[in-house]
Amino acid sequence: MITAVDSSVLFDIFLSDPVFGAASADTMRAVLKQGIAVACPPVWAEVSSLFPGPGQAAATLAALEVRFDPIDAEAALAAGLAWRRYRERGGSRKRVVADFLIGAHAKERADRLFTRDAGFYRDYFDGLIVLDPTAR
Repeated sequence: MITAVDSSVLFDIFLSDPVFGAASADTMRAVLKQGIAVACPPVWAEVSSLFPGPGQAAATLAALEVRFDPIDAEAALAAGLAWRRYRERGGSRKRVVADFLIGAHAKERADRLFTRDAGFYRDYFDGLIVLDPTAR
């Protein structure tokens, strides 16, 4: 099974979030027992901001067994359609295109998405299976 990983749960793990860190770490262990974890470029970029340099970021993600997985044209186009729908529904600029790229990548290239932002992704990516560590 391929699980796309969102930045929210990686931040929980790397920053030892007092509320969500343990649940996200436990869920990540379960994800890795069931298959592989992948992260698309926006997640890779967001998470790398936690580290002093790209080498340390890449090494830490590799140690966690999160693989880099590119966004293909189909996922990018799906993200654009979802973004348009969001804006047409009155969505503000609070959400950025990166959120839509993460959801479209998970829908097109993985079996599910591991995130704490389940409601948003379910709303804009019909049929996307969402694994929420807070729902355990």
